[in-house]
Amino acid sequence: MIDHFGFPVADVDASVAAYLRLFAPLGLHEAVRIPHEGSAVVGLAAGGPPQFWLTPGGPLGKELHVAFSAPDRAAVDAVHAIALEAGVEVLHAPREWPEYHPGYYGVFLRDPDGHNVEAVHHGF
Repeated sequence: MIDHFGFPVADVDASVAAYLRLFAPLGLHEAVRIPHEGSAVVGLAAGGPPQFWLTPGGPLGKELHVAFSAPDRAAVDAVHAIALEAGVEVLHAPREWPEYHPGYYGVFLRDPDGHNVEAVHHGF
C-alpha cells in the first residue's frame, strides 16, 4: 500500500545518524543520498528500495509518528538498549500493547526533531 514517505528535518546528517544508530537492529541503512541545496535528501531502507526519506526543511512544529517493523521482540529490545545508551528520550519502554492487538510489542522514542518513532513486532 505505501511505497515511501518522508520527514522534513532540521539537520539531515544528524537525523540520518540518529535513525541509523537507533534502528540498526532492524537492518535500516542509508540507500540513497541526493545533494540538495547545501544539504541532502537521504533515502533509508531495510532491504529493497528506500522507503523512508529525510529531507531538509524541518522541524514542522507538529509531532509525526512512524513505526519501523522489527523481526522479533529481541530487535525491539535492542533498539531500546541503543536508545538508552545514546541518551535518546524513551517515550514508552518495550512492552506488549494489547490495546492495539494481542502480540503488539513496541518501543516508542523521540527523534532529534521531536517526532514519535517506534520499533514494533506484531507477533502473529
